[in-house]
Amino acid sequence: MDFFFECDSFDARRTLFCGQAFRWRECDGGFCGIASGRYARLEICGGGFKLCGINESDIPFWRNYFDLDTDYTALIERFSADEHLKTACRENHGIRILRQEPFETLISFIISQNNNIKRITGIIERLCEAFGEKTERGFLFPARQRMYGVTQEGLAPLRAGFRAKYIEDAMKKLQSGEVNLDAIYNMPLDTARAELKKIKGVGDKVADCVLLFGYYKTSAFPRDVWIKRVESKLYPGGLPECIRGAEGIAQQFLFDYARTHNI
Repeated sequence: MDFFFECDSFDARRTLFCGQAFRWRECDGGFCGIASGRYARLEICGGGFKLCGINESDIPFWRNYFDLDTDYTALIERFSADEHLKTACRENHGIRILRQEPFETLISFIISQNNNIKRITGIIERLCEAFGEKTERGFLFPARQRMYGVTQEGLAPLRAGFRAKYIEDAMKKLQSGEVNLDAIYNMPLDTARAELKKIKGVGDKVADCVLLFGYYKTSAFPRDVWIKRVESKLYPGGLPECIRGAEGIAQQFLFDYARTHNI
């Protein structure tokens, strides 16, 4: 079925291709993607967007995935107490956080390290083809259990480079229970970050990406080279008080703003 979602502020291109998700692509004037085993084709319409080819029972899933119950207008008004964020929000209006599945988010951001979007996407597609379920609309992201016991040698066809050993370590620790992804939902931010950092190769930046995009812990503030420049040049005295508790959402506006203006 096709279903129209009302949403006054949604920029599909900025949201889907800003580096928080890697399984969306442009197709026939819209955007096609697979999330949590569900396929959809997104078309922009006046006052919102339409998802084509979805099941009626999945409407709540997609509503949550696109974070449609969060009042971004109110957030932007709040962020605009800071002049830099006011400009960033005005120029990049329509960015939203995608609320993704934690395991897929973890593996995707391990793969993202020191990498570019095109190569990240290619590695993830090869991962899905090697370990995921094949459907008529493409390969699903692998189930966690399907990857238990995977080795660097078994991951060689992905051409993931040094990241293969980190994926292998992640799967060992998830299988043994040393790292408990389900428990992270109820952990404070610092404890959750420390849990993820038990995995080799997972530092603060990758952990915070997983916590923001996989667990919707909006106080997580991933710091890449762009954000570090923003903090150094625009906020040498610290981040503004107006983003407290929603630092991760503000980060998305600042990230796009920094790249646009080459800060």
